[in-house]
Amino acid sequence: MEADRTGSGRNLTLLIISISLATFMAGLDGTIVNIALPTISEAFHVSTTQVSWVATAYLLVMAGCVLVFGKISDIIGFKKVFLSGFILFTLGSIACGILPDLFNSLTWLIGSRVFQALGGAMITAIAPAMITAYIPMDQKGKAMGMVMTMAALGTALGPSIGGVLTQHFSWHAIFFINVPVGIAAVLLGAKIIPKDPPVRQIKGFDSTGSALIFVGLASLLYVVSDGQNEGWTSPSILILALVAIVSLGWFIRHELTAAEPILDIRLFLNRNFLLTNLLLCLVFFSFAGINYLLPFYLEYVRHFDTSTAGLLMTSLSFAMMGAGILSGMLYNRTGPRALCIASGLFLTAGYFMATKLHVDTAVGIVVLVLVMIGFGLGLLVTPASSMIMNSVSRTKQGMVSSLTGLERFAPLTLGIAFFNLIFLQGVLTIAKNHEVTRTSPVDMQQHVLSAGFDFAFFFSFIIGIVIILVAIAAREEIHPDYAGESGPSSESGGFL
Repeated sequence: MEADRTGSGRNLTLLIISISLATFMAGLDGTIVNIALPTISEAFHVSTTQVSWVATAYLLVMAGCVLVFGKISDIIGFKKVFLSGFILFTLGSIACGILPDLFNSLTWLIGSRVFQALGGAMITAIAPAMITAYIPMDQKGKAMGMVMTMAALGTALGPSIGGVLTQHFSWHAIFFINVPVGIAAVLLGAKIIPKDPPVRQIKGFDSTGSALIFVGLASLLYVVSDGQNEGWTSPSILILALVAIVSLGWFIRHELTAAEPILDIRLFLNRNFLLTNLLLCLVFFSFAGINYLLPFYLEYVRHFDTSTAGLLMTSLSFAMMGAGILSGMLYNRTGPRALCIASGLFLTAGYFMATKLHVDTAVGIVVLVLVMIGFGLGLLVTPASSMIMNSVSRTKQGMVSSLTGLERFAPLTLGIAFFNLIFLQGVLTIAKNHEVTRTSPVDMQQHVLSAGFDFAFFFSFIIGIVIILVAIAAREEIHPDYAGESGPSSESGGFL
């Protein structure tokens, strides 16, 4: 897909802002609703299991559809998918805030979340591809830095923003906040995004692959997210686990022979493509444990109230944002590989320091740990995503862009389930060995909880070491489609 790069520096800036708004809101809505679930449960007088579907439905649809929309964007163009996605996302947000009360039913909220997630999947699928397609090579680092940082920042800030809106307004506000942003992004995108090329002729859309990847990923994420609650040996979990294994295995086999695959599996035969995708997955998987467990450490071990714990956690988000901007500025000077290695070092150091967090650890040390981890994550998403996007042809940008989106939120879900299991097993093992009971002193219970957190954080540290090794082994490869690119002319003025 040939990009139109004749726009002014102002247009490039507005384009980046439009894409950044999209990725921020899609990431935000993946986590913003979680903290409001108890309030929603009370409002509709339903159980915690029922209300959890408000969050789960969004996640499952995002996971199942993102690769499909990535492929569609390669066929019909990015602008159509982007604008359609934001329109669906905005209408879904309005429906989430209005229809449940109008019909006095949680079912309408879950259905509206599905509608919203379809738009979110379309946005998530193509954001990195739009950067690769429309931004000159010497400015892609800055652009990718802003977009990927906003995506990660939206995910990280979701619980904090959701808590403030729910406490001071109502749970409806967490959906209505999307509406003005959505309208602005649609109007801006319609004016700024270059026109799509003629629709590419294809031999036939891969409907079989689309169905298999939707069923496989949705089943897998449901198993890992609800397995703990329902029981890992419950019939429903075992059946869905089998469905996930069969569907994903069948998907891989099918994609190897499909004329127009949803995901070209052969791309992973390229060593650097495989390593860079693995790097992105490992980073978000390991980060999931820290991001999920640290608030519990702050509240249960340190006894901070919820607002104070949330305030402390924002230091991670600000560090992530600062590192993302810095990463974009340094991208063309240092190259992506050096930034990935530096990121691995920061992350691993932060994970190691997290294993030293105890009952009496100074608050300053806790903040330093959060800053180290946030800085490491923010430093990596830009170079890793750029290495992946720049290594494939223009005709596969949407496909690979959607893959990077999937590699952001799917490992987060898998990581939360994994680290929660590790933490619980650690606490049970330590409590059993030390004969800790409910009648034990409170300080002993705190130390046992602290040791459980140490056990879980140690696994993040081990993964951090693997991240460093993978970053060292990875190399940047520029596809011939971009080999002759140069920066904008003096008339364009660049952006930012």
